[in-house]
Amino acid sequence: MTTTLSERSTAEQSTAERPTAPRTSPPAAAPRQVSSRVVLGAALLGFFVIGLDASAVNVALPAVGRTLGGTTAGLQWIVDAYTLMFAALLLSAGALSDRIGANRAFAAGLVAFTAASVACGFAPSLVPLIGARLVQGAAAAVMLPSSLALVRQAFPEAAERARAIALWTVGGAVSTAAGPVVGGALTSSLGWQAIFFLNIPVGLLTLAVLARVPSSPRRAASMDPLGQLTAVIALGALTFGVIEGGASGFGTPSAIAGLLVAALAAAAFVVTEMRVADPMVPLNLFRSRTASVSLAIGFAVNAAFYGTVFVLSLFFQQVLGQSAVAAGLMFLPMTALVAVANVGSAKAAARFGPRMPITVGQLVCALGLLALLGVDASTDKLLIALMLVPLGIGLGFAVPSLTAVMLGDIDPARAGMAGGVLNAGRQTGGALAVAVFGALVSDRASFVPGMHLSLLTAALLLLVTTAAALALPRGRR
Repeated sequence: MTTTLSERSTAEQSTAERPTAPRTSPPAAAPRQVSSRVVLGAALLGFFVIGLDASAVNVALPAVGRTLGGTTAGLQWIVDAYTLMFAALLLSAGALSDRIGANRAFAAGLVAFTAASVACGFAPSLVPLIGARLVQGAAAAVMLPSSLALVRQAFPEAAERARAIALWTVGGAVSTAAGPVVGGALTSSLGWQAIFFLNIPVGLLTLAVLARVPSSPRRAASMDPLGQLTAVIALGALTFGVIEGGASGFGTPSAIAGLLVAALAAAAFVVTEMRVADPMVPLNLFRSRTASVSLAIGFAVNAAFYGTVFVLSLFFQQVLGQSAVAAGLMFLPMTALVAVANVGSAKAAARFGPRMPITVGQLVCALGLLALLGVDASTDKLLIALMLVPLGIGLGFAVPSLTAVMLGDIDPARAGMAGGVLNAGRQTGGALAVAVFGALVSDRASFVPGMHLSLLTAALLLLVTTAAALALPRGRR
């Protein structure tokens, strides 16, 4: 679920409201169609590797731990290094894409992503691997909005653009669903390094396709470098403090220092956004009840999904003794239904308004998590896989309508910013859940009780935001 319909809104809206530079010599219809297919192919390939890499790595974590060593805290950083940079840089990636041109931004992000994948595959120890994952996350943040900006550029007609964006979205959903299975198969047969090496031919192919894409126009877009810097420091320090606290105790100097730096950086971020002329995150956005509730729900949704997948990936292999490929297959019923639930969400929102799928989706997911509290080492494996289905259906049902209701409450001129904030909040929720839940299961002797506490925490968080969703608009949008 790293990249679903909500990611589509971030990228699409970040460029949708800015005026497109006029074409000096409009191409003929037939050449434009060929060029459009090429652009869509490049965008799909780029989006696919972003989603695949995010979800496939979870299943490979035990194998990485056996090869490179490291504690549960180290494995948490393999996931969070990617997610944190992705979350923080999404806030300004759309503006960067506009300033330098979507095709240039996409190419730069793709080159960095592919190079970082090589570094991940050849990492001799945990620290270089985490460093390469940081670069991957930053590159993915640049690739996401620029890939959809390219699609919008290539399909100016509304009907064609809608079909192209639907295909682009399906590519992200398929990559997320396939990630655990592909990651498990590669890890079991070729080693966990193959997950990263797979990105090399895909990256080179995408660059070759991108070479045929017409240059994108450059547009004026304000940047907020100090706000971006303080956001990265705040999120990174907070995650560091939580992970260190779980591993060594929250009274240790390292954990205290991490949390203190996070608080100071967060305060600096707020002050910066209050004073700059064009803030990355206008603070008056939070005066809207709809926006505030939507952000809280987005945080809870991703916290539940990413935190649960992280914990269960370890449970399946370290407690149940499953191979990596078997662990990946246990997630398949859940992830395969996310795209189906996305479609159902749109239909339900059109008939009943967005509040209904948001509320029902969260409730279904919360009840599914509560049902998982009875799972332990003796539970039938097929039953566990089926019990994960409500998680995929519920979250897949809630997220698209959540994006729609947030953007429907915002001035269209600020929709790109709002979409970026929503998705940054969602990714932050996932990163912090991995940090907190990883701390709860760090002791192998008490893994199952820690897993139950993690699932209960996720369920309670969703129940709280389900109640908050009742404050959202009821009408159709």
